[in-house]
Amino acid sequence: MKAPLPAPRAEVAAVAFDGKLHAIGGAVNGTAGPYHDEYDPATDTWRARAPLPEGRDHLAVAVAADKIYAFGGFVGAVHKGAGSGAFEYDAKADTWRTLPPMKGPRGSAGAATVDGKIHVIGGRGLDGVVVSTHEVFDPQSGQWSEAAPLPAPRDHMAVIAVDGKIHAIGGRFKGPLDRTGLHDVYDPASDTWTTAAPMPTPRSGLASASYRGLILVLGGELPPDHTFAENQGYDPKTDQWTALAPMPHGRHGFGGAAIGDNAYFVGGALDPGGGGTTDQLIVFHLP
Repeated sequence: MKAPLPAPRAEVAAVAFDGKLHAIGGAVNGTAGPYHDEYDPATDTWRARAPLPEGRDHLAVAVAADKIYAFGGFVGAVHKGAGSGAFEYDAKADTWRTLPPMKGPRGSAGAATVDGKIHVIGGRGLDGVVVSTHEVFDPQSGQWSEAAPLPAPRDHMAVIAVDGKIHAIGGRFKGPLDRTGLHDVYDPASDTWTTAAPMPTPRSGLASASYRGLILVLGGELPPDHTFAENQGYDPKTDQWTALAPMPHGRHGFGGAAIGDNAYFVGGALDPGGGGTTDQLIVFHLP
């Protein structure tokens, strides 16, 4: 455990930037806010940063071109008011600016950056139906384009880039009971998807991090009374999964990122749905 968030919140997105962890968006009592806090591992302290232009939870976030980007999200529980907004954060100026929106509203998508371009994948729209949408934002031109759709429409998955490819792992097709261990890999060079070894424990509402050559995938929920403490690592070089030390308590709707020798995971809910919203910041380390 490290210094907790200033206040508990669920459905938090997190990203590492310049050696610090940014916790962005999230919900308190089922309502999304424009929250944005920055954690400094060197001092074990949090500080408030410029809030999002609008309150959102279930955001897709990524880093590209020395900026932080946030896409889509919901305004309230359960999965209400999906947005198409796109926002860019300049850490030096501590300011956000609004970008051209996605082609349609969606929350609980995933985002990852390859070759300076941000891929926003999956999610669900205003009707609550999951999508296979795959849009690509170019920070240099400020333009959106479309890429090969996700093979199986879903949301609440882990989306992460490693070695020039994007991994879309787990997620759900409808509600949290309809969870999957599917593992699809996208190659931007050929604009194609292939299948990799599935996640051993099908889950959704995940956090992930690229850490020491592994893709860590943690957490998830299974109503009515279970959250997953599982921490499983995937090695892209061997296409194999390994069980790692589980979290102190199961959780879902949280964010994570690796900084230095540690992987940090923040916020979320310790119980299914919005129950047990937490301010915890937990840290995983491999010897």
